[in-house]
Amino acid sequence: MGDLRNLLKMLMMVVFVGWMFVWVMLSTNLFKNKWTPKMTKYFNTTYFGPQGINLVLLTVPMMFIAVLSCLYLHIQKKPTPTQSKSKIKGKMGRVMMVMNPLGIVTATEFTFSILFVALLTWALANYLYISYYVSLHNHDNAELWMAKFRAFGLRIGYVGHYCWAFLFFPVTRASTILPLVGLTSESSIKYHIWLGHISNFLFLVHTVVFLIYWAMTNQLMDTFAWNPTYVPNLAGTIAMVIGIVMWVTSFPYYRRKKFEIFFYTHQMYGLYIIFYMIHVGDSWLCMILPNMFLFFIDRYLRFLQSTKRSRLVSARILPSDNLELTFSKTPGLQYTPTSILFLHVPTISKLQWHPFTITSNSNLEKDTLSVVIRRQGTWTQKLYTHLSSSIDSLEVSTEGPYGPNSLDLRHDSLILVSGGSGVTPFISVIRELIFQAQNQSTKIPDVLLVCAFKYYHDLAFLDLIFPPDISVSDISRLNLRIEAYITQEDKKPEVADDTRLLQTKWFKPQPLDSPISPVLGPNNILWLGVIILSSFVMFLLLIAIVTRYYIYPVDHNTGKIYNFSYRVLWDMFLGCVCIFISSSVVFLWRKKINKEGDKESKKQVQSVDFQTPMSSPGSWFCSHERELESVPYQSIVQATSVHFGSKPNLKKILFEAEGSEDVGVMVCGPRKMRHEVARICSSGLAKNLHFEAISFNW
Repeated sequence: MGDLRNLLKMLMMVVFVGWMFVWVMLSTNLFKNKWTPKMTKYFNTTYFGPQGINLVLLTVPMMFIAVLSCLYLHIQKKPTPTQSKSKIKGKMGRVMMVMNPLGIVTATEFTFSILFVALLTWALANYLYISYYVSLHNHDNAELWMAKFRAFGLRIGYVGHYCWAFLFFPVTRASTILPLVGLTSESSIKYHIWLGHISNFLFLVHTVVFLIYWAMTNQLMDTFAWNPTYVPNLAGTIAMVIGIVMWVTSFPYYRRKKFEIFFYTHQMYGLYIIFYMIHVGDSWLCMILPNMFLFFIDRYLRFLQSTKRSRLVSARILPSDNLELTFSKTPGLQYTPTSILFLHVPTISKLQWHPFTITSNSNLEKDTLSVVIRRQGTWTQKLYTHLSSSIDSLEVSTEGPYGPNSLDLRHDSLILVSGGSGVTPFISVIRELIFQAQNQSTKIPDVLLVCAFKYYHDLAFLDLIFPPDISVSDISRLNLRIEAYITQEDKKPEVADDTRLLQTKWFKPQPLDSPISPVLGPNNILWLGVIILSSFVMFLLLIAIVTRYYIYPVDHNTGKIYNFSYRVLWDMFLGCVCIFISSSVVFLWRKKINKEGDKESKKQVQSVDFQTPMSSPGSWFCSHERELESVPYQSIVQATSVHFGSKPNLKKILFEAEGSEDVGVMVCGPRKMRHEVARICSSGLAKNLHFEAISFNW
């Protein structure tokens, strides 16, 4: 298996380097005037027409990598605790800079960012050289400087198109490409944001330049022209208007303060894509097709998964007014610590899906999956109100889980720094360590959890660290120390016990409820490869048939030119049809295979005894005279030092870890906290600190 993995890795690397080489050469005069004429007779055949070259050079290689990656990820072994770490990976993963608006930038991110900016600069320089010194188009007989001004606007648009070749990779949640470079969709959202800003800025410049040019040459009405045999300007105008709306409402103010506006305007991406593709044509569509094709496969599979109602077993309302929801799941569903689950509650919103951190561990809790929800914002407030009422059932759909392919916890010690609800991903990390500790030969790192809360009742989060049915023997090898900081209160508040009860609410099973089960994606990576391969091959066959027997006769037998817009509409339509057929067939086939298991799981769901709501004091709200009944929860209280009226001195805490040769540092919380920890780790004053940030700011 090791040889096969290495072979696949080498093959994918060679293909990727070749793919990038094409992107580098694409803008050059050599490619345009020397290579293209020679390749045209081989690739622009009667079966693929003018899109043949881009289809072969830019679409097929990346789709080939996507298929191979499924096989590679399937046979890839997770690192064992005894394996050594890659020194190269450690160096490239170190924080290189912390600055707004980019945030935390690692050496790898910095290197690739510089290379990408260099690619865009190189492309623009080559395109302008061709326009200014090789072949300047001046069909309007405008002055020379006006023609060059128009050429600048045109080429700026070309460069913006480069961004679209990568734009959808980061938002493909069950991606087979991102894990190859150690990324997840959640950690890559920032790349989508960066690419979106760059492309929209370049497209805006492209639009403004053409508006000015048309105004100077008295052709402003060309803004609304729809040429049947050439680029339809009106489609580009419509796409730009939609793009500006999406761009403006995607800025941090709207994403964080007015999420609903950001969410609903971003749902216009389908219209944006359609009009943009009509504007650029089928040849340019093939340049960016791989990331869009994979995104829409992922999107449709997520839709199929989300049509099932998930069995909500219980809800715990914490004394801090936050929620823990527990769902039933099939034992075969596996996920890694720090994973997230998307929830949809139709009674609250018909369209909105929200991601929440999974706190359970798939190895310790084989039949249940839990998420923690902080009451913040309109949607979560409505959910809290629903669950606090007298309802005995709630319709919930889920999507996921999504998370890293693996999580490296092989350190001498771990320092987990959190702020507020940022402690929730670390609950799953600690539970993973509890599971690993069951293997006596596995070395378990010492764990220091540094958590900052605003109020004392937020300490209820710590009651979730251990699974409900944990025993003393399970945690005997875990060396856990907790430093909790209460920043807004100077002392423990004197509040009656009955006002800070941890309430547990059980829900009745409904006939349509089913456990969360692995559909496709990370849990069935080979089947995902089958979908990608079959849908793409089907797409190529259908495009070849339509081009050869429908479009080609129009172009060559009637003396007319087939409609420019219709060509790309055929590509988009056939692509969607192929994705729909392949995904649906595989999904239904997998559903049939798993039918017996689903029946058994449903029987278990229906047989769950419905329990009446109950309340109990949290560990932190018991009176001094009363002993905690659970020994494991006693150990949490005993391991915790609570500091009132202060924030953690992160520099002191991190530098005190110098005694350990290898210290893993993970942080999740407000941006200011993440940046502070990143700066400390990247300062070079403590070379044993290995940093990783977890951010869920969408």
